[in-house]
Amino acid sequence: MRNLFSNTIFLAIIACLLWSSAFVGVKIGLQYHSPFQFAGVRFTLSGLMLFLYFNNFKEYRRQLFENSRFILLIALLQTVVQYMFFYAGINLLPASISALIIGASPLFISVVSHFSFHNDKMDLVKTLSILVGVIGVGVITFGRSELPSGVKISLWGIALLLMNNFVSGFSNVMVAKKPKGLSPVVLSSSSLFIGGIGLLIISVPLEGFGLRAVAPEYFYALGWLSFLSAAAFSIWFTLLERPGVKVSELNTWKFLVPVAGAVLGWVFMPDESPDWVSISGMLIIACSLLVLNYSNRRAARQIKRNAALVKPEASL
Repeated sequence: MRNLFSNTIFLAIIACLLWSSAFVGVKIGLQYHSPFQFAGVRFTLSGLMLFLYFNNFKEYRRQLFENSRFILLIALLQTVVQYMFFYAGINLLPASISALIIGASPLFISVVSHFSFHNDKMDLVKTLSILVGVIGVGVITFGRSELPSGVKISLWGIALLLMNNFVSGFSNVMVAKKPKGLSPVVLSSSSLFIGGIGLLIISVPLEGFGLRAVAPEYFYALGWLSFLSAAAFSIWFTLLERPGVKVSELNTWKFLVPVAGAVLGWVFMPDESPDWVSISGMLIIACSLLVLNYSNRRAARQIKRNAALVKPEASL
């Protein structure tokens, strides 16, 4: 069991399952709160949760001040800029188009990683696996949400969501290159808190005070979203710094987010139910992940065999 909870793939799946549950929580929360302000409250609470979990104020403060410029940059990119692009983009596009572009983010992250790491290049198997995954996202997206006739597609909205994907790619690469003395928990806690405060400040002139009459379900949604952000980002930041973990391959597991999001929608949303198109999309994504995982394992076995052959020669 201990090996399971330290396994990179298992932890990546857990993080993606947590992120997939955000769709239901955000849909509930936005009934009562304006977008930027709701996101700001959510991330501020997430940062506070992780601060309490770290439970060492002296060490937290030391790491915070020694790495303040890097933390501020991650907070600006991954929390403020990325989520402003995200919310602004989805407000200009139909849900189906938004979901498709966001679901294709592993492709964009892989492209950024290709030009950032010498050992994380796009090869044929990886490229085909990611493209098949994008096709699966498209099948799920358009199977769950038909594009209304007469709806105009906003090029500006598409550009904003594409920027969201590229910013996500750059921030993932930066976290993978973070200073060695900076704990993933301190990084995720401080960047979420600072980014959340930044979103709250920005939201006031743009949205005013956007909290409307609230119900208990608002606080349930806010509490869950705050927890999942704290847990998922901490897991993800920890995985990104692991030796041998490639940014592009890790982010391919994010294809699970729309799959699990669809399943949760069927369970919790009364107007959504399973259909053969969405299930077909899930099977396509499963094939994409299986092929990539098989390729990665084969490459790892080859590296071990090469290392075993080199050792006897070195002893001579």
